[in-house]
Amino acid sequence: MKDSTMTTNELYDVIGIGLGPFNLGLAALLDPVAEVKSVFLEKKKAFNWHPGMLIEGTTLQVPFFADLVSMADVRSDYSFLRYLEAHNRLYHFYFLEKFHIPRKEYNHYCQWVSEQLNTCRFGMEVQKVVPVSLGSGDNVYEVTVWNDELQQTETLFTKHLILGIGSVPSVPEAFQSMLGKNVFHSADYVSKRGVCAEAESVAVIGSGQSAAEVFLDVAKEQEKHEFSLQWYTRSKGFFPMEYSKLGLEYFSPDYTRFFYQLPQEKKDRLLKEQDLLYKGISSDTIAEIYDLLYERTVGCDEPDIELQAMTEIVGIERNGKGFELHGYHRIKEEHFVDQAEVIILGTGYKPAFPGFLSEMKKSIAWDENGRYKVKEDYRLETYVEGEGDIFIQNGEMHTHGVGAPDLGLGAHRNAIIINTIAGRDVYPVQTKNVFQTFGTKTASVPVPF
Repeated sequence: MKDSTMTTNELYDVIGIGLGPFNLGLAALLDPVAEVKSVFLEKKKAFNWHPGMLIEGTTLQVPFFADLVSMADVRSDYSFLRYLEAHNRLYHFYFLEKFHIPRKEYNHYCQWVSEQLNTCRFGMEVQKVVPVSLGSGDNVYEVTVWNDELQQTETLFTKHLILGIGSVPSVPEAFQSMLGKNVFHSADYVSKRGVCAEAESVAVIGSGQSAAEVFLDVAKEQEKHEFSLQWYTRSKGFFPMEYSKLGLEYFSPDYTRFFYQLPQEKKDRLLKEQDLLYKGISSDTIAEIYDLLYERTVGCDEPDIELQAMTEIVGIERNGKGFELHGYHRIKEEHFVDQAEVIILGTGYKPAFPGFLSEMKKSIAWDENGRYKVKEDYRLETYVEGEGDIFIQNGEMHTHGVGAPDLGLGAHRNAIIINTIAGRDVYPVQTKNVFQTFGTKTASVPVPF
């Protein structure tokens, strides 16, 4: 660990790396907290949340209360309702009478918040983070950043780091060499959707909400152009995401606390059994797809559309101007080959280890599966001496459960992080939020043996 000649007025209390909804929410909730000096760095030029999936007509899968701040502070200047007020849309939203807002509007709301916060700096690519020792013996983190606007490197120092870099598209290894104009992840759909109209056949691979939204949009495009459309998923069916009221209580601070206390082997087993809590398709999207298919078949018409569940595409090979899809039916245990000119991979996302932490990799504690060890208050376990901590945003599903990527828990997690850093209860954290009990109910009478 090297020494630093930094002066104390150059030292931040918090540097957040990455500006997705979670770190943007943290920046908004920290704005009125005068004793915490913070800055948030993002390599993109402006806030833009999953631009490749801003398909017309798509909505958030959580209510508008799951904005950046409301679940921690309904009085915040950065709530969605304040955004509506600022854009003269309160009555429009009132008459809309919907809990789930357009994804396009959520993105615009986040952009509005980011433009008001002086602590948010865009065009700032973090290149390296290392712990350094001050002359006083205290340890901090040195953050090396490329300022794209000034075309120069800056060096910043902080007591605490907040990692909010999000996840990256998950592409099966068998498909990676095929990526290009006609084979791409759903994260790039909006910018590449034009190739579908030029093709004779399109295949969508995946079982979640993104795959369903892409399939529906391509199916609508098929009305204007003649091409075949196939949708493959290895799941047992095109099933809806769990959205019952008691089921939603699994996305609560209460369930997070319960889950965190479990042994890791039980956590891993539980997560495998909870796919439909976070990987299914919204019932509204399924209904819209079915309605489209029903209307297309009026008069015994047979649209060139195929939906195939229980089927895994295990490989892709180039074949003339298109591709051969090598499939395997997981129930019948049969192999087959199909054709497609365009292949869209709705294969989800995965956590990524950031390159800027590469020099610190040995200073971070990892579990036996190569995942972060995360404390209950979202701090990473490290071997770095001193009081400075690294906090994680949406990289702790394996330790904290299915709610980790959920927007509705973002403000709660940020409240815990802020309270930990400030050393006081800046934002009260409620301890009872659900009707059901996840653990064992405390006995009111002696338990017989």
